[in-house]
Amino acid sequence: MAITIKNAEELEGMRAACQAAASVLQYLEDHVQPGVTTGQLDDLAREYVLGPLGCTSATIGYTAGGSRPPFPGAICSSVNHVVCHGIPGNKKLKRGDIMNIDVTVIKDGWHGDTSKMFYVGEPTVLGRRLSETAHTAMVAGIEQVRPGATLGDIGHAIQQVAEAEGFSIVREYCGHGIGRVFHEDPQVLHYGKPGAGEVLKTGMTFTIEPMVNAGAPGTRELPDGWTVVTRDHSLSAQWEHTIAVTDSGYEVLTLRNGAV
Repeated sequence: MAITIKNAEELEGMRAACQAAASVLQYLEDHVQPGVTTGQLDDLAREYVLGPLGCTSATIGYTAGGSRPPFPGAICSSVNHVVCHGIPGNKKLKRGDIMNIDVTVIKDGWHGDTSKMFYVGEPTVLGRRLSETAHTAMVAGIEQVRPGATLGDIGHAIQQVAEAEGFSIVREYCGHGIGRVFHEDPQVLHYGKPGAGEVLKTGMTFTIEPMVNAGAPGTRELPDGWTVVTRDHSLSAQWEHTIAVTDSGYEVLTLRNGAV
C-alpha cells in the first residue's frame, strides 16, 4: 500500500479523529483503579466512543485483513508482561500493576490511534522506570520528525534511549501509516540506523509506538490470536501518538491536555 500524503483539509479530519481518541484515554483515567476489570474499562470506553463521541471503534471486529479472529474490544488492555493487543475481559487489576490502554476510533472516515501507560495505585520502582523510559524514547523519536529526516532517524533515537537504560526494544511490532485506512505504509520501526529508510515528507501521518521490555526483546503470541506477551515474562511498556509531518517539523495529533 502506498504512503498517503494528506492535504490541509484531510489533516483537519485527522486532527478531529485523533483528538477523539485522545479523549477516550482521558475519560478512562479515573477509572483505572485496583479491583476494576479490563472488561469493565472496555465497557466504559465502548459506551463513550459510540455514545457521547459519536465515533466508531476501529478495533471491535477488526480481523487484520482476515488473518486473525475478530477483536472483541474497543480497547487493547495490556497489563504487566503483556506487550500489546491484550483482550479485555475478567482480569482484575491490582495495586502495583502497570497497564497500557490502546484505542483507535473512526470519525468521519478518519482514524485516530493512541495509547498510554497507566499505574494501578503505586507502581514498582521497575514498573515506573520502564514506563518513563518508554515515554522518553517515544518523545525522542517524535523529535526526529521533519521533512528530509528518515524513518531510521526515528528508530535510532528510540533505540538509544531504551538501551541506555538496560531495556530492550520489541522488534516484531511497529508503528504504521494511518489515515482513512487503519494500517497503511510506512512501517515505523522503533530501532534502526540514522539516515536509513523512507524519507519523511510534509503531509505524511503515522504512529510512533515503541514497545520496551524490561528483559529480553523476545515475544510470543497467545492462542487467542491476539495477545502478545514477553517470552521471559518481564514487564513491558508502550506509549503511542499519531504524528503529522509539517513544513516546520511535526504535529502530535493525539495530544492529551496539551501534553505529549
